[in-house]
Amino acid sequence: MLAAAMPAAGAIPAPAATAPRRPPPLLHPLARLPLRRGLCLSSLTPRPLSFPLRRRGGLVVRFQAVAIEKETPENERPETFLRESDGAAASMGDEHRSSLRARFERMIRETQDEVCAAIEAADGGGKFKEDVWSRPGGGGGISRVLQDGGVWEKAGVNVSVVYGMMPPEAYRAAKADAGSSSVKPGPIPFFAAGISSVLHPKNPFAPTLHFNYRYFETDAPKDAPGAPRQWWFGGGTDFTPAYIFEEDVKHFHTVQKQACDKFDHSFYPRFKKWCDDYFLITHRGERRGLGGIFFDDLNNYDQEMLLAFSTECAKSVVPAYIPVIERRKNTPFTEKNKAWQQLRRGRYVEFNLVYDRGTTFGLKTGGRIESILVSLPLTARWEYDHKPEDGSEEWKLLDACINPKEWI
Repeated sequence: MLAAAMPAAGAIPAPAATAPRRPPPLLHPLARLPLRRGLCLSSLTPRPLSFPLRRRGGLVVRFQAVAIEKETPENERPETFLRESDGAAASMGDEHRSSLRARFERMIRETQDEVCAAIEAADGGGKFKEDVWSRPGGGGGISRVLQDGGVWEKAGVNVSVVYGMMPPEAYRAAKADAGSSSVKPGPIPFFAAGISSVLHPKNPFAPTLHFNYRYFETDAPKDAPGAPRQWWFGGGTDFTPAYIFEEDVKHFHTVQKQACDKFDHSFYPRFKKWCDDYFLITHRGERRGLGGIFFDDLNNYDQEMLLAFSTECAKSVVPAYIPVIERRKNTPFTEKNKAWQQLRRGRYVEFNLVYDRGTTFGLKTGGRIESILVSLPLTARWEYDHKPEDGSEEWKLLDACINPKEWI
């Protein structure tokens, strides 16, 4: 690593040297909802099994396990992962006859290609490894990972299009109002498609980025007890630097606002607040990063409008992120800078494994483990009782994570 003093360009002027302000213990109501988020769903068909653990005083103690329908590696990318009934029109290229499922799959696969091409170009040498997989119950996915490149320590860009049976527990975890019904559902047929990516650069002055956009349907008939047929969109893009360069943060948030404003001027402030509330590491009282936009359970708008909105958000990833990477990827840094980045990576790990509902949902339902955990960095760090020096650049980042700011 090149040793140099930390650059001041773009940094926010040091505030008075006071301790970062802690947020109040009560969260915004949206933060308490069981929101769905996470890496691409590769949910499989669980079948509960029960078998003895041990016998105590004549009582057989049992625990339940889940038998999982595993994915199958494939040698080639299929034209579509949809079933024939969903994908026939899409394969003919007839946009007017394509189902919403088919058009969403086309969008996420095109976005995957565009983002991966931009990442490889900025990296200057690293190439994505691709794994294609299918599942016997229907659907499949494409997982791409670039590791130990010139710029990125680890970059994952995954898509999945899956059909499956969701156990009642997973349905209740996935749907905010599922527990309000007096009739409990049985296993729920579902369809889910999404793109998800986490990009971890090597340079501590270059920010990590996460984005995820998805479409979900329950296939249960309308008269199925406890599980009405439903659909919704969800997703977002958020920015996680280790150091604050105000021009970078403003650029990122401006691109997110521009994407939102094309559809509804209330979207950006609403989804920015939602993002700040969602990515809260509750046990530390601090956010994972500097936010962006996040939304879930969106089904109170026209489906076509929400498909167009999700597409616009996905297409905004490259212009929001790559210019920042180009500015910061070669910035000289010190061992101290790298150690701070690793501590912030530790916060990333804590959030994803403890609070991220998409990650926990995938782990509990037997999702493809490599796709679920590709969000984790190669390296992270935990120091006992670490506190940055008051007024330092590290302190400024922590203060902004504790007290979300309006950047534009």
